[in-house]
Order: sequence, then structure tokens, then C-alpha cells
Amino acid sequence: MKIIAQNKKAFHDYDVLETYETGMVLKGDEVKSLRAGHVQLVGAFGSIHNSELFLINCQIAPYSHAYQKLEEMTKRSRKLLVHKKQLERIIMEVAKKGVTLVPLKIYFNEKGLVKLELALCKHKKAHQRKEEIKERDIARETRRELRGKYDA
Repeated sequence: MKIIAQNKKAFHDYDVLETYETGMVLKGDEVKSLRAGHVQLVGAFGSIHNSELFLINCQIAPYSHAYQKLEEMTKRSRKLLVHKKQLERIIMEVAKKGVTLVPLKIYFNEKGLVKLELALCKHKKAHQRKEEIKERDIARETRRELRGKYDA
């Protein structure tokens, strides 16, 4: 598995409840652009229209050696491919208040196909982020003290 891009900001802003592996419908030279790593997931999200799953705001730059470089194709919505039972479960979960579909990473699987890891997430509140940072600092200080390298 070769990871193309990760959405590290998603782990900071959201609590990940459940993850799904989805396929993507791509057009033209988008796969070649993905192989070059020209993709951005920050700000992207999943949406459901007419019982189909779409990825919105994912930016894939046009391939540099393409015959036609269409700039309007960079942020188009892309259809995501999931099993019917998974789609029904996702629709039920997204209907709940506060649950969002967030892409975590795009990668090539063992067969060379482009896959997207999509997660059901709940947005973190400001106090939750502060508590998380506080817990991380406490854990770091205890590790230092156990190693004997912290002299305060």
C-alpha cells in the first residue's frame, strides 16, 4: 500500500468513529497526477446525493504533461464506490446530528487501484482539544521522568 496523501488535520479537528475503504471514479489523467502526489485533502468532505456518495472539495491538480489542462476539473465532485450495505449504514449515521464524512487518506492498494479511506467523524469542541493537549503533555512529562532525563 502506497499512501499518496493524508489529512492530518482531520485527526486534530474530529473524533473518528468508523472508517470505510472506498474506490474513486477518476477521469482523464487524474491517476497520473495522483501518482505524482498532486492532491490535497484538507477541506474535503463526503456528501450523499440521490443515494450516491460523493467526495467534495478534493483538489487533484491537472497532470503536467496532459494534452488538455482543465483547471475547472481540479475541484470537481468525484463519485465514491462502496458496497450497498455500507452505503445504507453511512446514510443512517450521517442522518444523526453532528456526524460528518471526512477523507483521511488516499492510497494505491496492492492491485494498483486508487482507494480513499473515508471516516465517519464527530467534530471536537474547543475544550476537548485543550484536554487532549493537556493529557499529551502529562504523558510526555511522565515518560521523561521515567527515563530520568527531566530535571525540574
